[in-house]
Amino acid sequence: MNPDRAVFTLRDVTVHFDEPSRPILSHLSLTINKGQFVTLVGPSGCGKSTLLRVLAGLLVPSDGTAVNDQITQQPDGAGIGFVFQQPSLLPWRTAIQNLRLPLELGATPQDHSVPTDTDLYSLLTQVGLSRDDAAKRPAEMSGGMQMRLSLARALVRNPSILLLDEPFAAVDDFLRMKLQDNLRQVHEARGLTTVLVTHNLQEAAFLSDRVLVLKPAPQGIQTDLTINRPSSSPAEFRTSSHFLETLQQLTAALFHS
Repeated sequence: MNPDRAVFTLRDVTVHFDEPSRPILSHLSLTINKGQFVTLVGPSGCGKSTLLRVLAGLLVPSDGTAVNDQITQQPDGAGIGFVFQQPSLLPWRTAIQNLRLPLELGATPQDHSVPTDTDLYSLLTQVGLSRDDAAKRPAEMSGGMQMRLSLARALVRNPSILLLDEPFAAVDDFLRMKLQDNLRQVHEARGLTTVLVTHNLQEAAFLSDRVLVLKPAPQGIQTDLTINRPSSSPAEFRTSSHFLETLQQLTAALFHS
């Protein structure tokens, strides 16, 4: 893996909807390199989710250029996994059937190999579910289990990019920490380039290699903070002075945005 290869390159990007005089993003430039875990934080309405959709290729900028290296290589979008705020699972399908859905819709995995049932069961295990959970329908699963399944479904095509829009906002703090542990492990094990939107500063400080603090729309990026993650266990990192210092830096940046 070449860690210096740009996966996303935005140059002078502006996004507006109905009124050009009221842009959501204005003249924003940004580069994200392969393998980074980048988190977007900022006040409500600052354009975090809009920026995420620009990165995904779901939204074309009103002005400027947005280059997604993975879309250039795979125009069908197979190289990108997207996890939304709600799991959006089909209620009449079991977990394993929901997991197969992207494949049934014709999306080719990045490595062009179709996952076997063994691969799918292994994927469930990677996100913290069990083989027994495979036969459950969403109504039989907790909110945390549904979100784990949604994450697994985003990974079923073996993407190199994972984009997440506040996926853990609706779960309690203890479960949220367990889901964060799962997400970071998946990011590292698969060598992903990951971009997360969150309002939770502790989540940003724990998960990220880099945090972008956005100003109120349409002012763009206030702070670009690099986090040098230690090689400690998740529990040790959460209670370390380095974690607390990072959290203080993010808090200060957000209050000055």
